[in-house]
Amino acid sequence: MEEFNNEDKKNHIPSDAENTENSAPTNDVISDNVKTDTTDDNVNFTNRIDLTELQQGVAQIKSEISKVIVGQKGMIDMLIAAILANGHALIEGVPGVAKTISARLLAKSLAIDFSRIQFTPDLMPSDILGTSVFDMKKSEFEFKKGPIFSNMVLIDEINRAPAKTQAALFEVMEERQITIDGNKYQMSLPFIVLATQNPVEQEGTYRLPEAQLDRFLFKIDIDYPNLEEEIEILNREHDLKGNKKINQITTYLSQEKIKEFQGLVNQIIIESHLIKYIADIIVNTRNNPFLYLGASPRASIAILKSSKAFAAMNGRDFVTPEDIKQAAIPVLQHRVIVTPEREMEGVTSKQIIKQIIEAVEIPR
Repeated sequence: MEEFNNEDKKNHIPSDAENTENSAPTNDVISDNVKTDTTDDNVNFTNRIDLTELQQGVAQIKSEISKVIVGQKGMIDMLIAAILANGHALIEGVPGVAKTISARLLAKSLAIDFSRIQFTPDLMPSDILGTSVFDMKKSEFEFKKGPIFSNMVLIDEINRAPAKTQAALFEVMEERQITIDGNKYQMSLPFIVLATQNPVEQEGTYRLPEAQLDRFLFKIDIDYPNLEEEIEILNREHDLKGNKKINQITTYLSQEKIKEFQGLVNQIIIESHLIKYIADIIVNTRNNPFLYLGASPRASIAILKSSKAFAAMNGRDFVTPEDIKQAAIPVLQHRVIVTPEREMEGVTSKQIIKQIIEAVEIPR
């Protein structure tokens, strides 16, 4: 196997077992204290941005979702971070691991509009965006909005729709607007797309274009629950006695409050040496001999935004290298392409990204 660019690092490709902690963020517990007052030699350090309400809101959302979802803390963390960073998320996992229900519960905990679109091979772009209908009374065409006009849109099995339908999402995911018949229609903010896909069943599916994958802030991998979590799932299902799970969720955050929190996240401080750290990681993906396609500048911006979100969720008004590491794999794993030779050897993009992160020197 070829040697890695950085001479200080051996080209060890971590196994999937070593990578399990990287499929989701590790900061599952958020402290209740937002303003950190550390006294040392009569010097007080306090947050320059008041994140108290944001952190309380995040804790409340987690509490509501945990009433139904067992485990999957990393997935929930990343979904919340995607909302705070005003980004979209692609959730990948085998059937039955709570992909769809998690998105629905998250939407229920927020006082925002929610719509769900089931992608199928015969779905047309107009089924998503809307279409112009002739009004006989007014003798003019009237635009009827499609289900994409919502604050949070859940797209189930996104890889089942053909290319022309996938292309209908390009503009709306990036620019939060659609253009039909020469007219532009703006989305109501916040606008978040959560999409699910099944990595196992490939019959009747279409590979997502790289340009569309690049528009997702995160790709979140979901695995099976462990034994204890499986037992807890069965106990909770038994205790429901036929009641609907979603009825247990209480709506907490308003649309205006989410936009306010997104504004706070944009103000999170990041030092220049950490910006260079992000750039070093991105450039290394472009020079890595194991990768056919490296990450784009949109990926570096995504790491910047998501690392700010993780910092805010943990009560800090500044980004640390750990926040960047936490964001790197879910941001990059769907944006890079492994060379055919390495792919045949079973090497995954996640393993190579982990290797790159370990090779790039952490700024001090």
